[in-house]
Amino acid sequence: MAKSSLKKRVNFRLHPRVFDSLGSDLVTSDYVAITEIVKNAYDAFADRVDISFHEDEEGPYLEIQDNGQGMSRDTVENVWVVVATPYRTTTPIVRKGKKTRRVSGEKGLGRLSVARLGERLEMLTQTKDGPCIRIEVAWSDFSSASDLSECVAEVSELRRDSPFEVSGTLLRIRSLRSEWTTERLDELEDHLARLLSPFRGVDDFDIRLRRSESERRPAKIAVPEFLNRPKYRVSADLDDDGNLCVNYEFAPVSEGARRKKTVRFTWQEVREQIKDSGARRILRPTCGPFTLEVRAWDIGSDDVLEIAERFDMQRSDIRASIRAHKGISVYRDGILVLPKSEANRDWLGLDIRRVSELGTRLSTSQIIGYVSVTAEGNPRIRDTSDRERLVDCPEVILFEELIRVALGVMQREREFDRLEKRRAQKKIDELFGGLSVEPLTTKVNAVVQNDGSAKDTVPLIADFGRELEKTKVEIERRFVYYSQLATVGTLAQMLVHEVRNKTTTIGAFLDQLTRTSEFKTLPQKVQDFHARAANSVTALDGLAKTFAPLANRSYKRGRRFSVAEERITGTLALLEKPIKDLGIEIRFKAGGSTPLNVDPGEFDTALFNILDNAVYWLSKVDKDERKLEILLRKDKSGERLKIGIHDTGPGVSADDAEKIFWPGVTFKPNGIGMGLTIASEIVSAHEGQMALAQPGLLGGASFEFDFPIKLR
Repeated sequence: MAKSSLKKRVNFRLHPRVFDSLGSDLVTSDYVAITEIVKNAYDAFADRVDISFHEDEEGPYLEIQDNGQGMSRDTVENVWVVVATPYRTTTPIVRKGKKTRRVSGEKGLGRLSVARLGERLEMLTQTKDGPCIRIEVAWSDFSSASDLSECVAEVSELRRDSPFEVSGTLLRIRSLRSEWTTERLDELEDHLARLLSPFRGVDDFDIRLRRSESERRPAKIAVPEFLNRPKYRVSADLDDDGNLCVNYEFAPVSEGARRKKTVRFTWQEVREQIKDSGARRILRPTCGPFTLEVRAWDIGSDDVLEIAERFDMQRSDIRASIRAHKGISVYRDGILVLPKSEANRDWLGLDIRRVSELGTRLSTSQIIGYVSVTAEGNPRIRDTSDRERLVDCPEVILFEELIRVALGVMQREREFDRLEKRRAQKKIDELFGGLSVEPLTTKVNAVVQNDGSAKDTVPLIADFGRELEKTKVEIERRFVYYSQLATVGTLAQMLVHEVRNKTTTIGAFLDQLTRTSEFKTLPQKVQDFHARAANSVTALDGLAKTFAPLANRSYKRGRRFSVAEERITGTLALLEKPIKDLGIEIRFKAGGSTPLNVDPGEFDTALFNILDNAVYWLSKVDKDERKLEILLRKDKSGERLKIGIHDTGPGVSADDAEKIFWPGVTFKPNGIGMGLTIASEIVSAHEGQMALAQPGLLGGASFEFDFPIKLR
């Protein structure tokens, strides 16, 4: 075996190119670079920072000055020149007199932001009791150096008058790498406005921007008044025990009925909401407590006009203001953590979910969200080095899912209020009646008969156009829902095909096994498993038979009938597990065999949606109060069977009674608001009615619907 040579310790070294590489990779834009420098001013306990653009004989340059604590010469030489210094990690709290402030930065990469913006830096800094220190750095020389030892900052004491009254830091960045046009300055202002939460948290830190020498004084970065008067608002608090309280408010811009609602989730209910996500295995609340506030607006033409008139603004400025802050932002101890760039405003994936989910969902262009965390209470919620996302870990996964739960409440309640604004839903034939030109023709003829001019008909045409647009919007909304229902046939085809393929193969195997001579000698436990498997195959085959007609493209009603008692018993069997787990007492007389002229698939669909709702809401009352009763009775004519489903749950309020049948209205977390809509459509297709009885027979909800009896 060959002997190894003498070991030698070789040090890792960094090439000066690291400044260019890290500057471009970790500081993703010039806007992010400036906001990072402003954050440094905050960390230095400044209460004001001024950003200004100038030009002299050397060309354009950028100045950023704060009145913070400044740096001593020792700090400059032993901390500032150390890239990725752990200084802020070891000293996360800064003090000024009796006040304290937790710093927002901890990675020690802020000076890379300066390197990104320009090739040369002159920095002046001064502590309260120390001299003014001058630092000069030529970043452009670093890339041509061959070793880090050649990368230097020239440090000296300023011998002329100091620019600081007491203390602070001034950065003068020259040989700018980018041209700052009016459009880019507008974008910078938007980024600076987002740095401090527009809602709350920091009231002792002003940011001011002076775009050019021609501006007499710098403008304070602020947000428009209307952003503090949202149409929809949701606030949420997660406590140490994982209980989530969500408060929703609806406040129309013009005068109108306002509404508030509070939804509370215990930790167990929270876990139920996130069970289908990456956080399903989290057994306890690990992300730490936080608070959230999200504001939302409708941004259609009429909605924006309403805001513009109310707050005396240009319509274009309204959308621009929302766009500047759009999306959900995370603030740690009052300072922005995420997101930093435009490309990552939708880091929660709201727009993707909006496309993929049923109904009208909020997009990032309509919302401004604030999530407040603390470094002490949420130590694992940290941003990555490029400041564009959160570090992936179980705590962050849970954190994101909890935000989505709160947003789910907002989206459901918002849709509820949007539907409330409209009249009760029209039938399809009435809806298309809104496209008729006959009312307009009648009004125009009246003008003509009274010797009116063409000019007199313009308001009539404008009114008709507005009504036509409303009808168009309503038809589009209905189309979204019912086009989704059109996929049921395709899904049924897939289900029937796959189930029958599998049950045929498994059934053949089980049957063959019983024919073997050794089967009866198998242990009883194995034979019991065999019997269960055979029963399961039979049940699956029965399910396929139920939905087979719906999978047929030529499906027509009236070819099959249902026996009400059998279908109800079978549907209760599908819900056996949650009924058993919740300890629900079922009252239903299964005797009898009432034939109905309704396909089993349709009957089961209508029935299941109502029973599934009842089971869910019964989970919200005490266990010893959970009762569900199903009553059957014929109407006076003896031609229809009325089916009543009554529970002891929390019931439905009088205000909500009509709306629960509307598409998109739901009070179940993660619900899509289609269950009762589908059920009532099926009943209506058989000339029946779906109704909610008030008050409920057992004190909770009472639904009653009817189907035609198959007469012999």
